[in-house]
Amino acid sequence: MIVVTGATGNVGRPLTRVLTEAGEQVTAVSRHAAAVPDGVRHAAADLAEPAGLTPVLDGAKALFLLLSGDLHAPGARPADIVGLAKASGVRRIVLLSSQGVATRPLGPSRVAMRALEDVLRESGLEWAVLRPGGFASNALAWAESLRTRRVVAAPFGDVGVPVIDPADIAEVAAACLVDDRHTGGVYELTGPEVITPRQQAQATAAALDSPVRFHELTRDEAKAAMTQLVPAELADDTLDIIAAPNPAELRISPDVARVLGRAPRPFNDWVARNIAAFR
Repeated sequence: MIVVTGATGNVGRPLTRVLTEAGEQVTAVSRHAAAVPDGVRHAAADLAEPAGLTPVLDGAKALFLLLSGDLHAPGARPADIVGLAKASGVRRIVLLSSQGVATRPLGPSRVAMRALEDVLRESGLEWAVLRPGGFASNALAWAESLRTRRVVAAPFGDVGVPVIDPADIAEVAAACLVDDRHTGGVYELTGPEVITPRQQAQATAAALDSPVRFHELTRDEAKAAMTQLVPAELADDTLDIIAAPNPAELRISPDVARVLGRAPRPFNDWVARNIAAFR
């Protein structure tokens, strides 16, 4: 049995589906009740209180560990989850980390994530680490304004990064969870091309077959919106990257192709599959 945390999110949902279609038994974990595919067990648990995971992990062979924003905050103890998993008999953990651990190692959230990576390496468990860059699904933040006003509002409109389709992250995670060849792997996950917010808006307009106006937010406006969902430190880290990505953050990684044997999906593919969110 494989436990998938964050199972109702943009990575966890397709990961649960991929594993189930491959014949794996899956327990999908989220904070609240949620619909899951047929044959999937659902468990409500809060990773901020690791003891609640004890019955969930009983009998599990592997764990996909995705931390919500509050578990990146000062004082959080996500390393306790690794210890609990080991004590429960879990043999393998695949951690969703961040590209910034390598490209911006001094950011507060990156320091904490690197520490968690180190705990995992030293745990005695089998492990793999996934370090994605920006997510294509971050464009879902535009859904309401696109539906109601056909407007995309984002900062740094002409600064791009190679955003990754969460479905690609999910497929790489599934491979790492079930295939021994990926044990001890650290995979940087990016899309196939650098794309700016303005270009993403244009791609969305083409998929909608409707004009879309781009409104450039100031950094302060963008941070105010982001801190409704994540700690201020994480918002600042993210804004630092998308304002001025360094060469490592602009690099197109070969790791999706190395694991999956195909190129990563472009943003156009992601938006076409998710266009209903913007209509």
